[in-house]
Amino acid sequence: MPGQSLYHTFKRYRTLQTHRISALPIVILMPHSACNCRCVMCDIWKDNKNLKQLTEKDISGLLASLKKMGTRQVLMSGGEALLNTNFFVLCRILKNVGIKVTLLTTGLSIKNNAEQLLTWVDDLIVSLDGDEPLHDAIRNIPNAFRKLKEGVEYIKKLNPAYRITGRTVIHRLNFRNWAAIIAESKKMGLDQISFLPADVSSHAFNRQQAWEEPRQDEILIAERELPELNKVIDHLLKEYDAEFENGFIAESRAKIKDVYHYYAAFYGLNAFPFKKCNAPWVSTVVEADGAVRPCFFMDTMGNIRDKSLDDILNSKEAVAFRKSLNTSANPACIKCVCSLNLSPLTSLS
Repeated sequence: MPGQSLYHTFKRYRTLQTHRISALPIVILMPHSACNCRCVMCDIWKDNKNLKQLTEKDISGLLASLKKMGTRQVLMSGGEALLNTNFFVLCRILKNVGIKVTLLTTGLSIKNNAEQLLTWVDDLIVSLDGDEPLHDAIRNIPNAFRKLKEGVEYIKKLNPAYRITGRTVIHRLNFRNWAAIIAESKKMGLDQISFLPADVSSHAFNRQQAWEEPRQDEILIAERELPELNKVIDHLLKEYDAEFENGFIAESRAKIKDVYHYYAAFYGLNAFPFKKCNAPWVSTVVEADGAVRPCFFMDTMGNIRDKSLDDILNSKEAVAFRKSLNTSANPACIKCVCSLNLSPLTSLS
């Protein structure tokens, strides 16, 4: 699906106007429900024994819908997608019809899979939580940092132009380590690093119920720590001017400042930062058991093992959901940490 046709752009405009999905640029797949890390800010690993995974049949069954809706990019998320033993078969199915594949990964096994990643995955997004001691502590896995670093460096040795970016969740345990995270990301050869605050209030990431205060407090930056967070951010804004200008830090200065505003909002010091989001109109999430969500933070609306993806997304209930969704007022949207706003003119090719 090279390029972006005028007709596809028109269909994306029509989707936003009618709330019926005629164009779906991005699909997020979760090939495997388990994870190979035990992160303190995520509960996915706690359900590792109840394994669920997408199959070759599942992905092949999606192709008609993806073609009909002009899907340009699939993000492989998780859990850890590489735990699916058929992961590269799934990627090949998608790549063979011209869909770009991006992998979000813990990075623990990318060195062992380097050659196949270079063949079947267009780019990687790796998780980075701190310098070596802190990253290992947050991931709760020995040598997690070393494996990530060795994997990135090995892939870059094989293909220096291959794009690998980092993503860091900033929270109570690592905000003081922020400058070190930037330094380590540059040292290991990442092309870019992105930062977002921690989700501490939703049912996402395998939480059977939203975290209550004792668990929130492990990750939520305390009110007394907010002045220190503010100083850390002010330091970053001064010291990393070149990294903001050249795009190595993905977010704008204002977005980085919003990490402070996000945590301050929990204490009523300001409103949660405004986020313009159209994720349910331009993307969808398919979980490891086939369940479909409009985004990570919304309820399921069907299963690809029962109905086609386009039938699920354009059911009477799904269309009514999008028509009634006010992302400026919805409680989940207000506290969302990873909004998506994709213009119909944005090309993903």
